[in-house]
Amino acid sequence: MGDRNDFVWKERIKEIAPLNGEAMKASKQHWDNIGKPIEGLGLLEDMIIQAAGIIGHENVKFDRKCILSLCSDNGIVEEGVTQTDQQVTAVVAQNFAKGIASVNMLSDYSQTKVFAVDIGVASDMTQEGMIHRKVAYGTKNFLKEPAMTREQTERAIQIGIDLVRDKKEEGYELIGTGEMGIGNTTTTSAVAAVLLGREVEQVTGKGAGLSKEGIAHKIQVIKEGIRLRKPNRADVIDVLGKVGGLDIAGLTGIFLGGGLYGIPIVIDGAISAVAALAAKRLQENSKYYMLASHMGKEPVCSLLMEELECEPIIYGRLALGEGTGAAMLFALLDMALAVYKQNKTFEDIQVDAYEKYT
Repeated sequence: MGDRNDFVWKERIKEIAPLNGEAMKASKQHWDNIGKPIEGLGLLEDMIIQAAGIIGHENVKFDRKCILSLCSDNGIVEEGVTQTDQQVTAVVAQNFAKGIASVNMLSDYSQTKVFAVDIGVASDMTQEGMIHRKVAYGTKNFLKEPAMTREQTERAIQIGIDLVRDKKEEGYELIGTGEMGIGNTTTTSAVAAVLLGREVEQVTGKGAGLSKEGIAHKIQVIKEGIRLRKPNRADVIDVLGKVGGLDIAGLTGIFLGGGLYGIPIVIDGAISAVAALAAKRLQENSKYYMLASHMGKEPVCSLLMEELECEPIIYGRLALGEGTGAAMLFALLDMALAVYKQNKTFEDIQVDAYEKYT
């Protein structure tokens, strides 16, 4: 599986610390000295300041960026909760590796590398460029049995952490999250309903496209699955294992890896956001290493962002997944960094600086 530190993450995540306050203060001071209105770039300024706190100094740079798109299948599709079958997962995952999917097109604009990771696709993936970390050939149907064993869930989390380690060692400075897996809005809604303590109706949408009748059926399947599996809300691994997916578990590890290896991790849509919540529940300090890209179209997104204390920049009714929202944020962050690094200061232009009034 490529793991050098099998399951030690349960102890290691205790090391995740709050951000470096001095670095954030220095970054804020730098922003305020630039010849523009104070906080004129709003959330973009906040994100650069947060990144300074993550890396430990104000000289923030994102010269090397990547998106880790975790691909896996979900046994719950047997219950007719989607329009398409599992074959689509493999096709789109291969397109990630080929560089021809939507996320690849968007990522090209910010010189971002997309890595397709097979963590649980239901078929053998032979496409060149694919990262092979398969835990299982898809999950089980959680209406009939737990989606994963506890061991599989923990292994997937470890894989996510190790992916961050590997990319950090390769020199990447910013990581976005992405995914592909038919049925993963169903698993996301199930995990979110349990972790948030919400009614299934509040967290379930139409995914890639369902009729009103289809959504009603999806809700009923999730409700029944939760009733049968009885996931323990206080035990995140139990919840992920019983009603989640390998992509969600792996993404949970990626968010924990951000804290362990000191690198910002960008939340994409609903699937990565519920994984971010799982990471936060496992280690509260991991939330400081997360940046939110957009407010997705699924109804659960606003609830997750509120729980994560994250404020996304993009509100565009995006519902594509793959890491596309993260790719869009990368381009915006590149623009913000151009101002941060290249703009003249008030001293340079010999103009009195703005004062901030509370």
